[in-house]
Amino acid sequence: MSLTQQNPALTGQSNDQSFENVWQELKWRGLVHVSTDETELEKALAGDPITYYCGFDPTAPSLHLGNLVQLLNMRRLQLAGHKPLGLVGGSTGLIGDPRQTAERVLNTKETVADWVGKLQAQVERFLSFEGDNAARMVNNLDWTAPLSAIDFLREVGKYFRVGTMIKKETVSARLNSDEGISYTEFSYQVLQGYDYLQLHKLYGCSLQTGGSDQWGNLTSGTDLIRKVEGKSVFAFGTPLITNSDGTKFGKSEGNAIWLDAEMCSPYTFYQFWLNTSDADVISRLKVFTFMSREKIEELEREVAERPFARRAQKELAYDVTSLVHGVQATESVIAASAALFGQGELTELDEPTLRAATEELDSVTVPADSMGIIDLLVASKLSDSKSSARRTVTEGGAYVNNVKVTDLDGVITADQLLHGRYLLVRRGKKNLAMVEVAG
Repeated sequence: MSLTQQNPALTGQSNDQSFENVWQELKWRGLVHVSTDETELEKALAGDPITYYCGFDPTAPSLHLGNLVQLLNMRRLQLAGHKPLGLVGGSTGLIGDPRQTAERVLNTKETVADWVGKLQAQVERFLSFEGDNAARMVNNLDWTAPLSAIDFLREVGKYFRVGTMIKKETVSARLNSDEGISYTEFSYQVLQGYDYLQLHKLYGCSLQTGGSDQWGNLTSGTDLIRKVEGKSVFAFGTPLITNSDGTKFGKSEGNAIWLDAEMCSPYTFYQFWLNTSDADVISRLKVFTFMSREKIEELEREVAERPFARRAQKELAYDVTSLVHGVQATESVIAASAALFGQGELTELDEPTLRAATEELDSVTVPADSMGIIDLLVASKLSDSKSSARRTVTEGGAYVNNVKVTDLDGVITADQLLHGRYLLVRRGKKNLAMVEVAG
């Protein structure tokens, strides 16, 4: 199955006509923070196809929004005609990229191998494996596993200078902390540099991309290739994405926004983007969608002139959710949002979508013999007393599954339960609660 068949939203454009080349487009989208020789890199990307790679470590069973920046960058470069290598680090995942704060907990080899498979499947969804510039998936365990410690130290370690290594930002921060840094994590930059060397030898890879916080690791590869092969290759780093108020991007209620639907439902994912502030929405459109410059500038004017319409946020949420979860899942999410407030059929929502759409509502479990409308309004705390509940019914403000209930003695029957156990109870237009019926 082709990439377009898997996800039409990833078709994109091979080169937005607003730009002379893909490098200029990347810069306009705010995707270039630091790079090796920019002039030569721009020439390389404007010339014959080159091979490039980006690496993802299996430190969790799913990629997240920070990784999505790199995945879409890979897709942009492939649409411009270049050849991607998607690397999932079976060996570097066993070590762990040093964090600013503390040592990582080492996962078991079995766990890492399982996560490698899951991340490979996620990366593959964003690349095309057909045509003259077909993508290729690689695993750095393939070339590190055969190396003995002595071979590694002799053939690779001798090219690295400790003085240079300790100046790397993350390493320096850890060395100056109470936590310190282990030799295991200290050696991570050597492993990543070795990856670039091997990909250069095996596939002629001449560009590595990543986040700017990885710059020390990226340049360890360019330096190693220069020393071993006597050749100049490229690297560039994207900026860390932050919100306009300076807070960290990609967090929701303290939780990472994962790309795996089981770890972050499409509904939650969609709502995250829909809640983007006016100050951030245009930069998000540039980074996380394939919209043309013309379309984004149109939406920018819309934000300035009609911010209340939130058209830019709606298009952002639709596009990014479609990129990650597919158009069908996105349409289901939108239908769920409408159905909660009586603008669609609740009965048409599958159970996972229903649960995701109502997970932030107040919820309560009631026994099967407490399904009278008065009891439901009180149990769900939509009414603070039975007399208040009766008044709500009398005034026409009580709804169960979007159906108005006018009978004070009305009892909900089993055949009205959503998926055999749920009821959406509403008071007025906007006060909602989810009721699960036990038994």
